[in-house]
Amino acid sequence: MLILQRMAISSSLLSSPLLKTSSFPTHFLSPLKRCVSQPTTEFRALALYRNGVSTSAAVATTESQVSTQHDKLKEAQKEKTDKLDKVVLPSNESSEKLLRIRHTCAHVMAMAVQKLFPDAKVTIGPWIENGFYYDFDMEPLTDKELKRIKKEMDRIIGRNLPLVREEVSREEAQRRISALNEPYKLEILDGIKEDPITIYHIGNEWWDLCAGPHVEYTGKINRKAIELESIAGAYWRGDEKKPMLQRIYGTAWENEEQLQAYLHFKEEAKRRDHRRLGQVLDLFSIQNDAGGGLVFWHPKGAIVRNVIEDLWKKTHIERGYDLLYTPHVAKADLWQISGHLDYYRENMYNQMDVEDELYQLRPMNCPYHILIYKRRRHSYNDFPIRVAELGTVYRYELSGSLHGLFRVRGFTQDDAHIFCLEDQIKDEIRGVLDLTEELLLKFGFSKYEVNLSTRPEKSVGDDDIWVKATSALRDALEDKGWSYQIDDGGGAFYGPKIDLKIEDALGRKWQCSTIQVDFNLPQRFDITYVDSNSEKKRPIMIHRAVLGSLERFFGVLIEHYAGDFPLWLSPVQAHVLPVTDTQLDYCKELTNKLKANGIRGELSYGERLPKLIRNSEMLKIPLMAVVGAKEVESGTVTVRSRSGEDPGTMTIDDFVSRIKLAIESRTSF
Repeated sequence: MLILQRMAISSSLLSSPLLKTSSFPTHFLSPLKRCVSQPTTEFRALALYRNGVSTSAAVATTESQVSTQHDKLKEAQKEKTDKLDKVVLPSNESSEKLLRIRHTCAHVMAMAVQKLFPDAKVTIGPWIENGFYYDFDMEPLTDKELKRIKKEMDRIIGRNLPLVREEVSREEAQRRISALNEPYKLEILDGIKEDPITIYHIGNEWWDLCAGPHVEYTGKINRKAIELESIAGAYWRGDEKKPMLQRIYGTAWENEEQLQAYLHFKEEAKRRDHRRLGQVLDLFSIQNDAGGGLVFWHPKGAIVRNVIEDLWKKTHIERGYDLLYTPHVAKADLWQISGHLDYYRENMYNQMDVEDELYQLRPMNCPYHILIYKRRRHSYNDFPIRVAELGTVYRYELSGSLHGLFRVRGFTQDDAHIFCLEDQIKDEIRGVLDLTEELLLKFGFSKYEVNLSTRPEKSVGDDDIWVKATSALRDALEDKGWSYQIDDGGGAFYGPKIDLKIEDALGRKWQCSTIQVDFNLPQRFDITYVDSNSEKKRPIMIHRAVLGSLERFFGVLIEHYAGDFPLWLSPVQAHVLPVTDTQLDYCKELTNKLKANGIRGELSYGERLPKLIRNSEMLKIPLMAVVGAKEVESGTVTVRSRSGEDPGTMTIDDFVSRIKLAIESRTSF
């Protein structure tokens, strides 16, 4: 029962799951656009767009002015970036001061809201990864009202009110909450099992049920280091049948410099947002006419997916996996046997009646692979057996939880299962770790966070096999040389697991890879093999996914590269650009030759050359082949690279061979 961990999506950070708490990379800012006047001749166009340096004396003055202006802007932005780059952002774990600030900010915000909107009912208000939030039962808020709330917060902070902890009996807490007519607090009180009940006061004007911790006085908070970010809807207790609340997100830091560094990071995350880039680059869409959470892969996105799938399949075949394709639906009885209907029904779609039999869209692939295993008897000599599938699954998600490619209703898992003997667990896990590293490195991910999750309180399987399996996972990690953390009791009820998060260009961490040992499904499906003594035994089953899902991994790739994919992965690898229409025939021949050599080339024309180049840059095309009269005459192309390099003029054969070499080696041109 392979269940991939889902990342909580903070609307305050767009699609950023985790904010890195070390200094920022230096490549945050997007390239500055060059501002040049429209050229009127072929010569001028080529002159202006070769490294920004004109070879024409007639335009030398203008080009020099543009270059100087460009350099000044670039220097100013670099200075700002360098300053922010030196800011090390603390986390809640590394700074108790920051945690206290954020927790107190949530209380101050709730106090401010109830001062401005006396009918608002308070619920919960915790600190979170990059700040805090509070949920209110009230009329919908606007951005204008957020500014009013922030001003009121500033006044409360400026009054330097003390935060006072008080312990009261459960009865006294109930009496006070009832007097305030706060029904949600009564429900929260019922869920608190410890006595006495703790309350935190802000001065003598406002209080809340809370265990702390907080700062001593509101004046300890830097007003210039706080910002209210957004408003979102949230169901009470996450239950769609309960009231919709107004959630206000805020961010808080120890000082203004940290806030500016965070906002800088947030702006870069916004620039890289896969939902925006998916539209700009025409990669994918979510069509409302078809329904939310259903991904349409456009031609360019489909090309990238095909490259990912081809590499995935090739790597798995080389490492001894057999590839499978299995149905998208099955009889409901299958999901009863697997336990999904008992433990996972809320994530499954309604069943469908087919000739008086109930069928179910699959939420996972595991039972299908087990059925293939069971089609014949197995001997101990057959192991290990490795099967893999890019299998599309369907899971019920509330519309409010859908988020681009990161949270969808239909997605394709890079799923695989290994059936093996107990003494093969370590070697198989090590093999999965090697395969995982091989694939992730090819896509540009080299930094990981690894967690080993051990036996929870409620579990299936004997103590002995849990000890052996956990030791095998640990030994495989240590043999691999990877550092890891122990998540004590965090394993699945059916076995221990390894979870791996990849770190992207912004230092954010994304859950992708998982390896899970399963003692449950082999028992439920009664799968066996014959050992060396001709006795029936039960094999070990290992679930594993490397990329997680193609949709989510593609979203991570888009944001990691900011849509500027490396040459080998780019949907269009080269644009052929004629200076004038007289070169069109030559350009068509060049484009056809690129395609004949397996290179994804496109002819772009119909505009003046500077516009064609700008369009190619906006579409993040890695290479541009400029063709003018001289190139036609000499049978060459003048190559411009998006990376800023100017490879210059070369023969068509050289151009093709260099691209093919770069694609094969997964390097730049």
